[in-house]
Amino acid sequence: MRVCRLSIKNFRGVKSATVLLPKHGVLIGDNNTGKTTLLEALDLALGPDRLNRQPPVDEHDFFQGAYTVKVPASDDKEPSPGANAALVTKGTSNPQQPVAEAPRIEIEVAVADLTEEQKAKFGDYAEFWDAATDKFYTEPNPSGVDAAKITEALRVTFHGWFDKDEDDFEGRTYFTRSLTEDEKPEQFSKKHKQVCGFLYLRSLRTGSRALSLERGSLLDIILRLKDVRPQMWEGTIKTLSAMSVAEDPNHGISGVLESINASLKTYVPKEWGVEPHLKVSNLTRDHLRKVITAFIATGTGDHAAPFYRQGTGTINMLVLAMLSQIAKGKQNVIFAMEEPETAIPPYAQKRIVHEVRKLASQTLFTSHSPYVLEEFALEETVILARDDKDALSRRPIVLPDNVKLKRYRREFRTRFCEGLLSRRILVTEGDTEAAAFPAACRRLSELKPETYSSLEALGVCTIDADGQTNIPGMGQLYRSLDKRVFGMCDKQGVGDKALIEAQVELLLMHDQAGFENLVLKNTTEEARKRYAKLVAWPPHLVKKYPNVESDAAAALREYFDSNKGTGAIADFLAQCSEEEIPEWIRSACISMKAACTPPAAAEGGAPQCSRNQSGKPGDEPDETH
Repeated sequence: MRVCRLSIKNFRGVKSATVLLPKHGVLIGDNNTGKTTLLEALDLALGPDRLNRQPPVDEHDFFQGAYTVKVPASDDKEPSPGANAALVTKGTSNPQQPVAEAPRIEIEVAVADLTEEQKAKFGDYAEFWDAATDKFYTEPNPSGVDAAKITEALRVTFHGWFDKDEDDFEGRTYFTRSLTEDEKPEQFSKKHKQVCGFLYLRSLRTGSRALSLERGSLLDIILRLKDVRPQMWEGTIKTLSAMSVAEDPNHGISGVLESINASLKTYVPKEWGVEPHLKVSNLTRDHLRKVITAFIATGTGDHAAPFYRQGTGTINMLVLAMLSQIAKGKQNVIFAMEEPETAIPPYAQKRIVHEVRKLASQTLFTSHSPYVLEEFALEETVILARDDKDALSRRPIVLPDNVKLKRYRREFRTRFCEGLLSRRILVTEGDTEAAAFPAACRRLSELKPETYSSLEALGVCTIDADGQTNIPGMGQLYRSLDKRVFGMCDKQGVGDKALIEAQVELLLMHDQAGFENLVLKNTTEEARKRYAKLVAWPPHLVKKYPNVESDAAAALREYFDSNKGTGAIADFLAQCSEEEIPEWIRSACISMKAACTPPAAAEGGAPQCSRNQSGKPGDEPDETH
């Protein structure tokens, strides 16, 4: 059993979405892209306990908070064409007004590879899913369903809406086919959902109540799977009811309560209520479910503490142990898990991924950890992106010709992972630029924040392409994932420049042979001498340049050449003043800020960004692209 397709309308920050999901996969994308929204949508449609919450949805679950149709101020005023805000709901006094339905949250989930139990349970509404085309089989030829690629499937749909008469929000899940085929749609009930076995483990929140008896906790789920009904409620309530707190007069509380009781008797008869005293609980089952929790011994002694006061990593491993119990009990579970890497070392992150994959029929993770992401194949990596109309979609990873799969896997942590997790990417020619340019932008933003901004503040990650010939391929990879891509390199020939420009939004190209030359030729003598005093010079350069301050330019050139990739040029720029940083770098920093900052929000008079910036420092941008 697995969720093969998820469609969403008007849910949270997503106006619309249709996403195909793998059997095992990891959802990645920048923050607020919609990863959690997808998992929450699955929980609304398949989670057996989600609809117990009242109300099941609220104002903030609707796209842009719109859950009603606005009524015009006057019945005589005609609505503007196509403006939903002007449409009125059913029952308006003006029959000339067009009628519009209030916005609804609609979530449709397609579940394929049904088990025998599910086929028997949902047979009346079963359909057929074609795994080769990732679509439902609708051909008029019945024998076609016997093909190996065709499997029985089920569609369910969640609707969430605002009930104006009840002045509250409602939500229900239905068999999708019944919405169009039946006079009265049939609900996909809690018992139906339990057969599907969907379990959503929210980051941090799940572990905080895993070993409590609250409804929907992991312990509660395990007890229900094993058909265990705790029989201790009456006995526990009876025991607690016999316990009175702070009766000893030395505690001081009983005396205060007695004085209150004496005053109470002067105003009301006894049968109204007297004799206030303290108990340790509300003495109800629901309250006991919330306060009863497991204790775990810590350290080498006998002292035990509540499980939720353990370390975050310990709690997460405890959750994993409980998941194994759930999977063993159900045999068929869909796990959705947020951020499995929280407070856990890399080797444990990998173990969680592999163990959960073995336990579940389907696993869906969200993660920002390279150690988690590299455990998933290309087709299992679900990159999400939202367009300017808030339509969410999946972007497949298509490696360009010069990025082979072997290289992608070998260099995933160092060269590819950060780009997959970012919206804006600067692809540089080499590691020197990848270290030095961000350091320069950071320094400039400290010196003059109204004019400059660090790349980190702009949300730009820097990727070393490992050579100018690799820039087009890297740019193509990230551009195909709907990311904004910028490039930086030394002066290129016409043909190579055109190849790079075709794949990047903005090309930052200087006219020097090497970034070190750019810096040393365009900084000041004072900056060179000051840095020369800070360097721990190697013996061979000390011998060659006995007085490094007088030969600072030549000595630093050799020093930088022999220390490529160590961040030496970045250290140099980090100790410069604004005037000492080459004009080309300052101009490039301004261009990046202009490109990444909306015009209305741009500060310090940063020039509007052109498609390319090349040539000598101070030259006009190239307008040929």
